Amino acid sequence: MRTRATRTGHAGRSPAPSTTTSTPWLWAAAPHIVFPLQQTPVTPHGKWLWFLPVRALDAGWRLVKQAVEDGKLGPGAKVATLGSSFDGDPTRRPVIVYTADCTNEADVHRVLVALRALGVNDALAYKTDEATELGKYGDRTSLYTSPVSSTKVVRRAPRYAAPT
Repeated sequence: MRTRATRTGHAGRSPAPSTTTSTPWLWAAAPHIVFPLQQTPVTPHGKWLWFLPVRALDAGWRLVKQAVEDGKLGPGAKVATLGSSFDGDPTRRPVIVYTADCTNEADVHRVLVALRALGVNDALAYKTDEATELGKYGDRTSLYTSPVSSTKVVRRAPRYAAPT
């Protein structure tokens, strides 16, 4: 029997993000996926962002981590721990659920529907890895949003412009 290891190197039960300070991120990967995701011009990655209060972080992360490892979401996910240098609201941390291709709107929507089926009912934002690589954070950097308890994907015009 093979034991799955987390990105922090612990076998078995994953550490709790609300108490982890030794690493900024905890990771989960779908079957047959190796992190970090290798982005190519053909498959530009993106991610759904779910910001949770620290008091709900462990339960939310367990839910997402299991669904990713069961192949029900995208290729991977990560969660910011208390050891992260997250610059946002100090009482919240992001859970990030990746999609393989940010231009594949059907897959972006599929992952959103799967998150909603898990009980993730908060408002969500979807951001491209390109925006992150350009150092773009905060309001108006998302490509899509989804209102509370909705499977609707709302396209936004991001505030940043990619270099040409």
